[in-house]
Amino acid sequence: MINMLSEADQTELMFVAAQTGMAEWMARKKSPGSAQSKTGNAGVRRVPMREFSRSLPMSLLRAREAVMRHFRPSLRDHGLTEQQWRILRALAAIETIEVTELARVAFLLGPSLSRILRDLEARHLIERRVAKADLRRGVVSISPKGLKLIEAVAPSSEAIYAAITRRYGARKLAELQDMLHALEDRLSELSDADE
Repeated sequence: MINMLSEADQTELMFVAAQTGMAEWMARKKSPGSAQSKTGNAGVRRVPMREFSRSLPMSLLRAREAVMRHFRPSLRDHGLTEQQWRILRALAAIETIEVTELARVAFLLGPSLSRILRDLEARHLIERRVAKADLRRGVVSISPKGLKLIEAVAPSSEAIYAAITRRYGARKLAELQDMLHALEDRLSELSDADE
């Protein structure tokens, strides 16, 4: 029977049936009033890829957005952007760090980091200086004012974490973090093997 279909319909059958289920596809094809029967192929993309909603990068972006949606209002209340907060959080955990290493740790591109560091320095939230060992390298640390800001944001940040934990479950959240770390490790091993 599949050989009786046109090549376009065969391709559609393979990808749509795999993604949405054969019964659903057949129902759309047979329904006389459907957009499918009037236009032939409306609404269906025939690409040999997984469904867009099942894309790992998109799933991770959607999850990140779902989380950050809860943190943004608190950051705005304290006059911070997500990137500024990311830098302050990274700096709060260490004494000093080279700018290039900070870019790597905070997942920011150099030009963006330079602009953000300029803004944070103008607000006296960080301190920058030249590395003693190599005058070409800059090092950054959080200032006392920056630490006070972290302390001011911390209660609302921890309250948001607590709400997320209650909603999602402490065990599941810990497992998710472990799984994300494992994914990162395995993929970095894959990248290392390719080099």
